[in-house]
Amino acid sequence: MLRILTYNVHRCLGLDGQLSPARIAEVIASCEADIVALQEIDVRRARTRSVDQAQAIAEELCMHFHFHPAIRVMEELYGEAILTHRPSKLVKAGPLPSWGSKKILVEPRGALWASVNLNGTEVQIINTHLGLRGPERLRQVDALLGPEWLGARAACEPIIVAGDFNAIPRSHVYRRLTSHLNDAQSSLTCRRQQPTYPARAPFLRIDHVFVSCKVEVFKAETIKTPLARVASDHLPLVVDFGFVA
Repeated sequence: MLRILTYNVHRCLGLDGQLSPARIAEVIASCEADIVALQEIDVRRARTRSVDQAQAIAEELCMHFHFHPAIRVMEELYGEAILTHRPSKLVKAGPLPSWGSKKILVEPRGALWASVNLNGTEVQIINTHLGLRGPERLRQVDALLGPEWLGARAACEPIIVAGDFNAIPRSHVYRRLTSHLNDAQSSLTCRRQQPTYPARAPFLRIDHVFVSCKVEVFKAETIKTPLARVASDHLPLVVDFGFVA
């Protein structure tokens, strides 16, 4: 059985005001995941003491990583990372379409795609963090489902798409995604679906793992340890899976 974790780490700033990549790594380490998809990672940003958080967390976990900066200001970066101790290669990293006007500043969004070898099977992992506005998210999902990403020749099964989608299950964005992929939590009809945000008293299910037909989900749960409830403003979502023959 294999395991993926998706986690919006809120630039490693906890709800107690403590800034600690090591604490985030401790939460992740307790899950023993094969693949880790992180969002809101700071790299060399002054606000987080100029630490390369992707590298710091990967070193704590003895993993290698791929990173994509959705935001780049001089040497300061902010974006998504995929970590794993399995053989992997970067397939694509790039921006997703934004939506706004000159009067409304919108945070740039992006996605990161890595191919990870899991016991001889090449699995396509896409990690993303979608925008805060509905029209923006719809444009971004359409891009992910289009020819540059999931519609690309390299996007062959099995496929896992993980991240912070800022979209609840009743949303148009969620329904658009589930018309092409399966929601890992919804695949387990016998279990109550678990929200991920906010960490201390979660009631919104906005962090998701979506899988293609050749991925079988065995378990999906949020991590609710005392440390996880304070290390970030989101809870991590962990999914155990295998492959359909």
